[in-house]
Amino acid sequence: MNNSLKGALLSGAVFPGLGQVALKHYMRGIALMLTVFGCVLVIAVRAVQQASAILEKIMLAGGAINMNTILDATTQASTTSHSSMFSFVVLLIIICWIFAVVDAYRIGRQKDLEAQSTSPVSHNKDN
Repeated sequence: MNNSLKGALLSGAVFPGLGQVALKHYMRGIALMLTVFGCVLVIAVRAVQQASAILEKIMLAGGAINMNTILDATTQASTTSHSSMFSFVVLLIIICWIFAVVDAYRIGRQKDLEAQSTSPVSHNKDN
């Protein structure tokens, strides 16, 4: 498998930045990984906060869990959430992911071209 395909697949299908790390561009790969991991962490923390708020509202409503109570608490929590921050974080993940795939492909392509130019060229001689 050539470097360009390997880097693009690792960054696109596994985790952004992994292709850069595999192609020995460690700082760029780690920066992409940390950025995406941080964004996912922000989303996870916000989800836990919302779940906690929903449970608290259900408990304040008497603790009776039925579908209407859950829907009401969820609707109130989602309307008061920081949807612009969530949208920004998701957009940042998407941008990092696309950048990681394109960048890993570009780095791998450069490495492939360098390997081709330094490899001995075989000459076929017809007799």
